[in-house]
Amino acid sequence: MVFDLDMIKQFYGSLPAKVEAARKLMGRPLTLTEKILYSHLSGSTPSAPYERGNSYVDFNPDRVAMQDATAQMALLQFMQAGRPKVAVPSTVHCDHLIMAKTGSSEDLAFAVKESEEVYNFLASVSNKYGIGFWKPGAGIIHQVVLENYAFPGGMMIGTDSHTVNAGGLGMVAIGVGGADACDVMAGLPWELKWPKLIGVKLTGKLSGWAAPKDVILKVAGILTVKGGTGAIVEYFGEGATSMSCTGKGTICNMGAEIGATTSTFGYDNSMERYLRATGRSEVADLANGIREHLTGDSEVYANPEKYFDQVIEINLDELEPYINGPFSPDLATPISKMKETAAANGWPMRVEVGLIGSCTNSSYEDISRAANLAQQAVDKKITPKAEFTITPGSELVRYTIDRDGFINTFEKIGAKVFSNACGPCIGMWARVGAEKQEKNTIIHSFNRNFKARQDSNPNTFAFVASPEITTALALAGDLGFNPLTDTLTNADGVQVKLDVPNGDELPTKGFAVEDAGYQAPAVDGSGVKINVNPDSDRLQLLDPFAAWNGADLNGLRLLIKAKGKCTTDHISPAGKWLKYRGHLDNISNNMLTGATNFFNEKSNSVKNGITGEYGEVPAVQRAYKAAGVGSLVVGDENYGEGSSREHAAMEPRFLGVRAVLVKSFARIHETNLKKQGMLALTFANPADYDKIREDDIIDIIGLTTFAPEKPLTMVLNHADGSSDTISVNHTYNENQIEWFKAGGALNIIRSQIA
Repeated sequence: MVFDLDMIKQFYGSLPAKVEAARKLMGRPLTLTEKILYSHLSGSTPSAPYERGNSYVDFNPDRVAMQDATAQMALLQFMQAGRPKVAVPSTVHCDHLIMAKTGSSEDLAFAVKESEEVYNFLASVSNKYGIGFWKPGAGIIHQVVLENYAFPGGMMIGTDSHTVNAGGLGMVAIGVGGADACDVMAGLPWELKWPKLIGVKLTGKLSGWAAPKDVILKVAGILTVKGGTGAIVEYFGEGATSMSCTGKGTICNMGAEIGATTSTFGYDNSMERYLRATGRSEVADLANGIREHLTGDSEVYANPEKYFDQVIEINLDELEPYINGPFSPDLATPISKMKETAAANGWPMRVEVGLIGSCTNSSYEDISRAANLAQQAVDKKITPKAEFTITPGSELVRYTIDRDGFINTFEKIGAKVFSNACGPCIGMWARVGAEKQEKNTIIHSFNRNFKARQDSNPNTFAFVASPEITTALALAGDLGFNPLTDTLTNADGVQVKLDVPNGDELPTKGFAVEDAGYQAPAVDGSGVKINVNPDSDRLQLLDPFAAWNGADLNGLRLLIKAKGKCTTDHISPAGKWLKYRGHLDNISNNMLTGATNFFNEKSNSVKNGITGEYGEVPAVQRAYKAAGVGSLVVGDENYGEGSSREHAAMEPRFLGVRAVLVKSFARIHETNLKKQGMLALTFANPADYDKIREDDIIDIIGLTTFAPEKPLTMVLNHADGSSDTISVNHTYNENQIEWFKAGGALNIIRSQIA
């Protein structure tokens, strides 16, 4: 079936006029990004162009998507908004709560039983408010969105940072927190700072062992984990049009790892092929009718330096496979250099596990190329030296690869097929022996490899590569193995070389599935009852946060001064904590437990300023809350990078943290803090980070005249009686200041509807 066809028809019908109006406003040719942004403005075309990196702009996204871990909090907030039905097409996808342990069917059955209460809640809320519901086992949100909902030229938001995957089908798709999703579902505009533009020109064509994954691995090495912050990355050129639609999705997916707002590609033949293969020929026909408006103007791509803030050029003819890591997805090493680089850094050379799949690389093309290597291993009598796992991205893909014999091929080399879910990629992996915390190496085709992310072992060196390279290194069991040049010893003692893998972009017999896992909502959900047990440890109804009292914040204690990388995985770890994503009080017991305390170099150990004793971070913060003492969190660069999880903002807010002061923020986390009514501040002088002492009592001055672009003052009252006064910046506009004053954006929504 084709979802939301009338909405797409209506949008495409209005698009040419909107693009022409934007072109007239700008007085020049337009990038694809500009066409999509200007065609989704909330309101009419402005009188003057918006300023990149400065103007706050309201948009009307076409749809909202939520995964089950973040949907709980998003829907708990939406339930407070007083709306009878969502204002835009919205979906919930159950993909995060399935632990990868034994195998697909067993793991799914266990998850359905263990999380029955949560699944029933999500299903009933979806049914009541007109939200499409994708059951456990249906697949990973981003793969399901690409297969069913993404369309060229559209705009969507999703409560997961890898929503950006839909850029592979020509969308501007952006990861947000649940409060943003709540706004859009309630029919309100969605605010975004007008992004800067990074253009990536791809020349040549991929061949041999190189894959689309290697494009983004190389880009990550160039831009680093924060180089794309505040920008949309637009790919173009002959190399872009030569790639598959799902390959483009892989590249856009990992754009989250460079901090980009999103990434996108112009509509082309590969997107048309994919739309038709996934049963959406009507959408392809509509897109073909306005094709010129679904890509950047030719003048832009001919002279990109005139239209983009930064331009990167990559020759795909010369691109070799990359392996990125460990511990950061931007540490890029070409495969020809990995052996010497690993040896020089003392990285464990033995590969223990190879894992392919996830939302990043679970397309039919990805799986078919990996299956080709598995079949080569069988034919060449190569015994895999590492464990090997496959995580299909959707039931559509799983059913089709099973029909085409790929799963049987993988099983011949001893591979384990997990459920159609996120699994090991997000830490939902019951890895045997991980609790021993032994130093080891794994390689996967996922997107992130932060310390302890996959298996909770901080000594697991995780590397990111394409499915092809991951498979080859799993066969070799050696991080230094280069399949382009090296051989393996087979069961007969003969040296054999792997051939260049090949696979089909799309299944030659077409996709097939018996039950995709979709559940449509009731036409009229007014009679649907939603019950939350007050004694539940999985779900908890929300109470509004208190409004600002109108005074400066005085007498704040320092909760933690985080040292180095502090991602949302450090602020609100996943893994075992995923089960509490719908219970704010319970999940707050993981708050900042992964952050490193600057003063003692330990995790989850901070000084209680009242007692002078050290304790776990959540316990110390609860003591401050009980004593009526506010607190401050201090962080380093790119604070809050990684997942879009708003729990990393809601937990500090719930426990009484009043402000977060850092050298720089990751975009989504800064917005999440603002939405929850917290102060998100940055050092005017980053060197002032060093002035923060463990026993400081801190005052934040200037809130009574809080205004855009007006710095605040912070007084650091030290235990020895001395003090330092520093200036701190913020990026709040007038609307966001109102969020702070009201105690959170949701309080404003509620007041407007009441």
